[in-house]
Amino acid sequence: MNKKVIVVSAFTLVFLGLIVLLHVNGANATSSNYGDGQPTNETTTVNLCETIDDSDTTPIVEDFHFPDSIVELCKPAPLYDRAEQIIRKNTYVVSYNKDTKIANWVAWHLTNEHTDGPYKRNNIFFEDNVVPYPRATSQDYRGSGWSRGHMCPAGDNKWNETAMVESFSLINVCPQNANLNSGLWNSIEIDCRNWARRFNDIYIVCGPLFLNKDHEKIGENQVFVPEAFFKVVLCLNGKPKGLGVIVRNTDGNKKRDLYYNSIDQVERITGYDFFPNLPDDVENEVEAYANVDEWSH
Repeated sequence: MNKKVIVVSAFTLVFLGLIVLLHVNGANATSSNYGDGQPTNETTTVNLCETIDDSDTTPIVEDFHFPDSIVELCKPAPLYDRAEQIIRKNTYVVSYNKDTKIANWVAWHLTNEHTDGPYKRNNIFFEDNVVPYPRATSQDYRGSGWSRGHMCPAGDNKWNETAMVESFSLINVCPQNANLNSGLWNSIEIDCRNWARRFNDIYIVCGPLFLNKDHEKIGENQVFVPEAFFKVVLCLNGKPKGLGVIVRNTDGNKKRDLYYNSIDQVERITGYDFFPNLPDDVENEVEAYANVDEWSH
């Protein structure tokens, strides 16, 4: 066996070992109950009870372990051209921007087991005091003409009560056209859940896009309104593959507002480096092109 074959074989074994480790950790996260992990942020909390409505108070949530290996695979590379505060929730990670009062991006690992569950939407959006003042409140959205659009959707968090509660943090929300929120954006979220069921698990990063020089702002806290949204999806089961989506923040006419892209194209638009911890050859392959047909079977 020559040296070249030995090197290639060794690299292949290392890569396969990485994938197995990631999925073992992911499975452990799926099966774990509340308790073992350390608190994921320093949020001051109040009791969540029947009297709490849309009052912008941070409810109590219990902590459970979100594996470091999953976090590191989900996270894009650090940002140096804008404000960034990394916040690790129980089921998603946020790059928060104190200037826009919304996320730069939100990332999470969606497994087959997490695509459904017994916990319904609680619709209790809350001001999240893990981020500094001024910060978004529900009052900023009232009368603004914009809905509170989830980045990591409530539909991905029905499997766990804590996950459902945390999905309504306003750091996981952007001003979004109401028809887009309930229509095309929701249909993309449903597609992702279907892909997680079909391929067992996927990795998702999404967030707002600012395309204009000047941006609309809402409320006393001047929450920025994005002109569009992006979403990138990675699957490592079977043949690794990736897909990017760009959606205008309008009513959501599919022919006009939905664009499938490669992850590389979304990186050029956003300036982000997605999935930087993948082996370079895998990252280059999954990010270079998008084939929607690969996701249908």
